[in-house]
Amino acid sequence: MSARDLLQQGPRVVNIGLAGFAEELDRQRTPVVAVDWMPPLASAESLELLDRLSSDDTVRARVDEANQGALQRMLASEPVLVDVLRAGDTMQGLDEGVVLHAGPPIDWERMCGPMRGAVAGAVVLEGWAPDLESAARLAASGEIDFHPNHHFDAVGPMTGITTASMPVMVVENRAFGNCAYCALNEGLGKVMRFGGNDAQVLEHLRWLAGTLAPALSAALRDGGGLGLKGIVARGLSMGDEMHQRNVGCTSLLLRELAPALARTCTDAGLLEQVLAFIGGNDQFFLNVAMVMGKATMDPVRGIADSSVVTAMSRNGTDFGIRVSGTGDTWFVAPVEMPQGLYFPGYSQGDANPDMGDSTIVETIGLGGFAMAAAPAVAGFVGAGDASEAGRYTQRMYEITVGRNPEWSIPALNFAGVPSAIDMLAVVELGIVPTINTGIAHRQPGVGQVGAGIVNAPFECFEQALKHFVMALA
Repeated sequence: MSARDLLQQGPRVVNIGLAGFAEELDRQRTPVVAVDWMPPLASAESLELLDRLSSDDTVRARVDEANQGALQRMLASEPVLVDVLRAGDTMQGLDEGVVLHAGPPIDWERMCGPMRGAVAGAVVLEGWAPDLESAARLAASGEIDFHPNHHFDAVGPMTGITTASMPVMVVENRAFGNCAYCALNEGLGKVMRFGGNDAQVLEHLRWLAGTLAPALSAALRDGGGLGLKGIVARGLSMGDEMHQRNVGCTSLLLRELAPALARTCTDAGLLEQVLAFIGGNDQFFLNVAMVMGKATMDPVRGIADSSVVTAMSRNGTDFGIRVSGTGDTWFVAPVEMPQGLYFPGYSQGDANPDMGDSTIVETIGLGGFAMAAAPAVAGFVGAGDASEAGRYTQRMYEITVGRNPEWSIPALNFAGVPSAIDMLAVVELGIVPTINTGIAHRQPGVGQVGAGIVNAPFECFEQALKHFVMALA
């Protein structure tokens, strides 16, 4: 373009990167083409490994085939909620002195405040120590055997503490014959998943074990179990994404269970308690979605050549992922602080870094991956206006192997949720999984202080890439 043409016609602008420049030109009524671009996050070593994979057609074909197999296993799953049982009676190896926690492996010295508080409360609940001070000393002594929930086919919200006397929901994946476990949702307020450990918290846990769990067990056995995929499908059409919003699915679950509860619970007062507790807890279905996710993803573990992420989890200190082709190895990096909205009276200075096994729902295409189905969540977690929810889901399509046709999003013309996170795509594109999450106070026992969005640390995926390439050889 000559100088004369420029003066007569104006500039033709292509803006690469920062959107603010394009927005300013648009305000000045200057035509502009905006290109969403950022420098690669991957290191030179990671880029070299990716180039090596992409240049070998045979290896790439093996990976693509394995990833399609992983996706098909996910889609073929048949998760059914079959029972609620005492954890020590159904989870092999969950004996006296064993405490399960959320996230990758961690010892007492590195645990965050809420997790330490929850551990101490669980020790008192089990009767291994008479009071919280004695329980903390016992936990610090090395006599408590700590393990991740994931090592016991289980998941747990926030601190994720699971011990033998606690009731756990049992979900059977009838397509593959495996079972997974998760504690019941305690409800709101001061609860153990946020580090609560006083007498009120422990008494409530005893009610869950002695009253709610037997009632649910009888109802589920009476009905032969409860299929979960259909409930999730309907919940997505009702504005749930199954991580921060579970109003629709909790209502649907209660609707399915109510007739069996009425048949099996002969004490009218007890029935009223059970119905009131579930009906008054909008997040009751979260734990159901979590154990469904675990039962779905466990058969995807250990597929040779597959780069699909089978677990994401955090313990308030570390964030860890597992990848199918590298088995049960954890790839760990420091966990990030959620960005979001805080309840009145709280700020980021009160917050604990992200924690919980609930990120298992993102691995099956829910939570942050399905945010377009739940525009109400966007404002609640500080993600912007309702239209922003769709943009989060659209970005997750770029790092997943395919879509789940059974779980569709009305706002995206009924497109299936993005499914099967591809570790290679994460590293290549520099797009990390988006996670919807609650924000816990950094001090034990205070509880939830907000909600927001957190990213999976990119470093985890780079670590996984190196091991994955070695496994391919």
